[in-house]
Amino acid sequence: MTIAAYRSLESAQKGHARGAPAYSVYVNRKLGRALAAVGHRLGLTPNQVSAISAAHSFAAIALIVVAPVIPVTGFVVALLLVLGYAWDSADGQVARLRGGGSPQGEWLDHFIDTLKISSLHLAVLVGLYRSLPEGWVWALVVPLAFAVVASTTFTAMLLNDLLKGKHAVASTHERGGGTLRRSLLVLPTDFGLVCLVFVLWGWAPAFLVGYGALALVSIAFLALAAVKWFREMGELGTVR
Repeated sequence: MTIAAYRSLESAQKGHARGAPAYSVYVNRKLGRALAAVGHRLGLTPNQVSAISAAHSFAAIALIVVAPVIPVTGFVVALLLVLGYAWDSADGQVARLRGGGSPQGEWLDHFIDTLKISSLHLAVLVGLYRSLPEGWVWALVVPLAFAVVASTTFTAMLLNDLLKGKHAVASTHERGGGTLRRSLLVLPTDFGLVCLVFVLWGWAPAFLVGYGALALVSIAFLALAAVKWFREMGELGTVR
């Protein structure tokens, strides 16, 4: 039954969303598909799958805040975040196997994502504050900036889809519009890379280089995307 469910999901997959980065499309979706098949076999509901995703993600966030900043902590955090992200992909796929999702499930999924995105970077702030040597206070600006940019980007994407839906315009995440080239181009903005960069958590300089680079890319992406989104909103009609 598990294999049948996996094959059912594989054959039913639509094209990925326009602008979806490569890790999310080619790695996380496949991991989520396998977890969805297992979850369906166990009789889990989409909301239960969302709860499992949250448990993995927030366990990782708690470790960032309280655990020793050593290599083994980073590997465990990265693994938990990767699994949490994969289960996040699985909840919608479980809903598909069960005949479709619900507004309640969609709300729960977005609620957890919003809480996770802001909490993760604030946890990094606390973890760095505990572990950085004197004179490195400047580095605390990086997770603060990343938290603002990540939460703003996610909120803007949800708002884009909401307003486009009100005007019967294809959303940013419409399926079937993505290409491999575009997915690779936006790979540095992928949340999956944020998960993986924690393998460097035990080595502060290396972590700050990798994490800081992702933060800079996210800032640049938001700056460029905001111009595009603002123009698109202007094309929807007169602002009231």
